[in-house]
Amino acid sequence: METRPPVLFQLAGHPIRWRLLAELATSDRRVRELTGAVGEPQNLVSYHLRLLRSGGLVVSHRSAFDGRDSYYGLDLQQHGSLFAATGAFASDDAPATRPLRILFLCTGNSSRSQIAEALIDRLSNGAVHAWSAGSKPKTLHPNAVRVMAARGIDISRNETKPLDLFTGERFDLVITLCDKVREVCPDFPDTPDALHWSVPDPAFAPGTDDETYAVFEQTAVDLEARITFLLHRLDVGGVDRGKE
Repeated sequence: METRPPVLFQLAGHPIRWRLLAELATSDRRVRELTGAVGEPQNLVSYHLRLLRSGGLVVSHRSAFDGRDSYYGLDLQQHGSLFAATGAFASDDAPATRPLRILFLCTGNSSRSQIAEALIDRLSNGAVHAWSAGSKPKTLHPNAVRVMAARGIDISRNETKPLDLFTGERFDLVITLCDKVREVCPDFPDTPDALHWSVPDPAFAPGTDDETYAVFEQTAVDLEARITFLLHRLDVGGVDRGKE
């Protein structure tokens, strides 16, 4: 009896869809950015994105900067280990011989970027030196402290910092986590273009304290999946592949 490949591989096997997945493996994108990247008309790109979404390979949500726009990204919580195992989206650069310098940016530096900084420090086992900052720093959010404490990581003494503090420094990667801060992200000397992870701000989640905490937990899960996949792509030490 003929055995058909799983729908994931059927979807990913189309040349345009594969190119879209490759773009999204690097950074979350808007449709017009994907159109330019793959050199195809917008209606065709939108068609293939709908197929990838229907197959669960890609997720999207409205931009926090412009609610008429949407960001698309890989569903790394569902398929991150499989994407990483293929090795297809690995960076072409040689593995780093020194700790990578990575800066995470969001608006308030009170939740998302603090969580990301703490997670990558833990998951990379010293292969990454990370910092975080915000365009309009606020007070560290107590639920960010709680979700990290649940993972055995204490960030209670962390300070929030303005991104201007780092504009003269060199980083291997600058990763924006907020759609708003992406629009105002300054240039950093000798640093590649910033990657963008469109992560909604959990601090704006409505509901009871327990309900809000659950949103922070989901944010931490999302960032952990993204960071694990990034470390695989960069082929830096510290990722425990035995858990996949």
